[in-house]
Amino acid sequence: HGVPRWYDDAQALIDDDEVNAIYVATTPSTHCEYALVVAEAGKPCVVEKPMGCNAAECEQMVEAFKAKDVPLFVQYYRRALPRFLKMRELLRDEVIGRLTSVHIVHYGRLAISEKATGWRYDPEIAGAGAFFDLASHGMDILDFLVGPVKVATGHAINTGGSYSAEDVTVMSFLFENSVVGTGTWNFNADHGEDGITFTGSNGEIRCPVFSDTNIEIKMADGTTQSIEAPNPEHVGQPLQETIVAELRGEGKCESTGESGLRTQRVLDACVKAYYGR
Repeated sequence: HGVPRWYDDAQALIDDDEVNAIYVATTPSTHCEYALVVAEAGKPCVVEKPMGCNAAECEQMVEAFKAKDVPLFVQYYRRALPRFLKMRELLRDEVIGRLTSVHIVHYGRLAISEKATGWRYDPEIAGAGAFFDLASHGMDILDFLVGPVKVATGHAINTGGSYSAEDVTVMSFLFENSVVGTGTWNFNADHGEDGITFTGSNGEIRCPVFSDTNIEIKMADGTTQSIEAPNPEHVGQPLQETIVAELRGEGKCESTGESGLRTQRVLDACVKAYYGR
C-alpha cells in the first residue's frame, strides 16, 4: 500500500511523536493491554470490538483515559451507517407508535474442523465464543437506537461440542426507558439469519444487523413500506470520519469507551454462569 513507515513493535508506534492517535486492532485478549499503554502516552485511541474480554477490562480502559483526559473510542461502526441512522430517525419519530418491545436473533451453522479452531471460538483470546464477536454488534446498535440496557439476564450452553465456548445463548433485557427485549444467538442452527424486530403500539419495523438489506415497516392497518439504506463501499469509514471530526473539534463520535463498556456489561451477564465468572 506504499505506507512509508511501519513498525514491528507496538511500543515504538505508540511512542512515535508524529503519531497522534492509535487504533488497537488486535484480538480482544490484548485490547486492554495496549489501550492502557496508549492512555499512559496521553494519545487518543480507537479499540476494536468487542471492547475487551470482560467488563472489568473495559472499566480499566475507561478510567485510564478519563484520568489522562483523552478520548477513547470503540469501533462499533454500525452506529454511523445510513441504515441505523435512518432506524434511529424512525424510532424517534414514533413511526410505529410507542416502542414496546425488541427481539434480536442471529442464527448460523456450527463451526467445525479448522474453522472451530479459530480465535473467535477461543475464550482465552476472544473472551467467549462467537456470541461476543457477533452479539456485541447487535447489542451495541440497540444501545444506540433504543438506549442503555438497565438489566440483562441470560443463559449460555454448548450444544455441538465442536469447541469449548458456548454456541447457543439467550437473553432477556430491560432498557432504561422501560422497553423490554429478548434475543437468541444460535450458532448450531440449520440456517443463517440475523435481524431485529421492533414492535410498537401501531406497527412493526424489521431490519438486519449484518446483511445489507432493506428496512421493512408493517403498520397496524396492514400497509407496508420498504426503505433502502445501503452500506457504503467501506463500512467502517463513516464512523472513522466522526472520530476524526471529534479529534479536530468539528463534531462528535457516539461510539465511546462508556458506550462500549455498557455493551460489554450486557454480554458478560449472559455468559457469566457458563464460565463461572
